[in-house]
Amino acid sequence: MTKALTFQHNLPLNRRNLMRGAAAVAATAATIKAASAETVAPFGETGVPTRSRPPLPLGPLPGSRYPDSHLESAKPKTSFGPAGFPAFAGTSAVERIATGFRWAEGPVYFPAGRYLLFSDIPNNRIMRLSEDDGHVSVFRQPSMNSNGNTIDREGRLLTCEHSGRRVTRTELDGSITIIADKYNGKKLNSPNDVVVASDGSIWFTDPAYGIGGYYEGIKAEPEQEKHNVYRVDPKSGDIKVVADDFVEPNGIAFSPDEKKLYIIDTGFTDSPDNPCHIRVFDVDVATGKLSNGKVFVEIAKPAITDGMRLDTAGRVWCSVGWGDPNEDGVRCYTPEGELLGKIHIPETVANLCFGGQQRNRLYICGTSSIYALYTSVQGAMKP
Repeated sequence: MTKALTFQHNLPLNRRNLMRGAAAVAATAATIKAASAETVAPFGETGVPTRSRPPLPLGPLPGSRYPDSHLESAKPKTSFGPAGFPAFAGTSAVERIATGFRWAEGPVYFPAGRYLLFSDIPNNRIMRLSEDDGHVSVFRQPSMNSNGNTIDREGRLLTCEHSGRRVTRTELDGSITIIADKYNGKKLNSPNDVVVASDGSIWFTDPAYGIGGYYEGIKAEPEQEKHNVYRVDPKSGDIKVVADDFVEPNGIAFSPDEKKLYIIDTGFTDSPDNPCHIRVFDVDVATGKLSNGKVFVEIAKPAITDGMRLDTAGRVWCSVGWGDPNEDGVRCYTPEGELLGKIHIPETVANLCFGGQQRNRLYICGTSSIYALYTSVQGAMKP
């Protein structure tokens, strides 16, 4: 099993069966082009890569040298990051550290065990990557087509399950507790991503991706009329809608001080006229009240951002994929929404997280593979 995971396979890369029309054509074409791309365009330029390359090996990406050309600054004359605080100074190259998956998603790092967990949605499993020797193994199968994962303050795993249509918590003894599977007596759609606040409240998004077909869940009719964002009270367990005006709410993350809540809307996957952006709200964690919502950053269509994490300075690190292959990877924004730079990855990226003992190792889920690099910043304490 482990040996098989160290080789690259010709695996299907199309994730969302809900992609329609021009969006579907553009996304599929982009994925195919990305599979044969060797170089990336300079910042702000687009185009179709024409050079082919052999299958990617494990280790540093081909052509890597310091400074790694896969790390691109939005301000070439300055560091990738605010003046005096470069995000990548003194780092090694972007590495491909594991492969053999169909759709890698929902990474979460467990410092006590020094391992990364992440979902392989179509293969219906959660994978475990050991930090000490790179060993890859199956943590749980079946996983109910798990997607987003996080860790709470007691070191317990929380998981969004597509085919289970629920959010669960894995207790320290290995048993599984259902946190949420219904709202107003009706099944949830397919929980996608989850975060835990410092007071223990659990916040999650509930789009319809996991019930749109049989690739990453079980096809079913939605029972919730709206695709909501929910909060689970840490004491009573009551479930409350905190936002109901998203087309397809996706990634979710708090600012380090928990005064801001960021939520991705990937409604563009349903229609070219729908949103493709990150929104930010003022948040009262104790009551679940959101206010002063606005668009934090727009993502140029047909690309979308899927998942995100914040660092200790409040910078937003988000995935990018499904559009121009030259844009596949990770973007980093200031708290004000200014683009600082990009990390180019040769596959569509769905999600990412900070890990390592210093929280300065950035793990990146790139469709069939896991990529990683060290940064000079640290991820926020919240997973």
